[in-house]
Amino acid sequence: MKIVIAGAGSVGRYMAEQLRASGHAIRIIDNDTDAVARARGLDPGIEVINGDGCEVDTLARAGCRDADVVAAVTGDDEDNLVISLLAKQEFGVPRVVGRVNNPKNEWMFTDMWGVDVSVSTPHLLTGLVEEAVSVGAFVRLLSLEHGRARIAEVTLAASSPAIGKSLTSLNFPRESTVVAVLRDGHVIVPRGDTVVLAGDEVMMLSLAEAESDVRRILIGPEAGV
Repeated sequence: MKIVIAGAGSVGRYMAEQLRASGHAIRIIDNDTDAVARARGLDPGIEVINGDGCEVDTLARAGCRDADVVAAVTGDDEDNLVISLLAKQEFGVPRVVGRVNNPKNEWMFTDMWGVDVSVSTPHLLTGLVEEAVSVGAFVRLLSLEHGRARIAEVTLAASSPAIGKSLTSLNFPRESTVVAVLRDGHVIVPRGDTVVLAGDEVMMLSLAEAESDVRRILIGPEAGV
């Protein structure tokens, strides 16, 4: 895929390296001299554009006209919203990802501003920390469709009512699905007859209205609140 990343800070550079390693064509934009210099020290296959991502000309130079994805991941929410809107309205980019720096601004990161997927970095980092220390906790990792759908992870405790049962028998709500089961460092592609065990990490995709039922099934009745 052709991916344009607006913002060459630590988040943007990390994304650029990871996505380039996966074989994608990456262009990264920034107008900060130090950030541009650091970005130019990355994989030589990553093209770095020195310019303001809030300007149409800069986005055009970065190849937004034929980009598959634009990720607006600067440290400024206003800039990320402007970049997202331009990417969607001026260039018709199929998929636009917007980084939310201040959780109070998350409500603005919607399709009205051209954002298809919003990522609240503090929220995601908090989730990852919780995942590392908590067994039996319901950790929301990512919101999609402007909060209507969520990806979450539960590391099953020995007390989970789901232990020893097949996924089919757990009767998850129709508005949810098991994305993957992680066990002992291996990814298990879920099937109806997959039996979950204590210590399994269950990755779920669900609509907001189904989340409480998913919590109850995987954690217990007290978690359905």
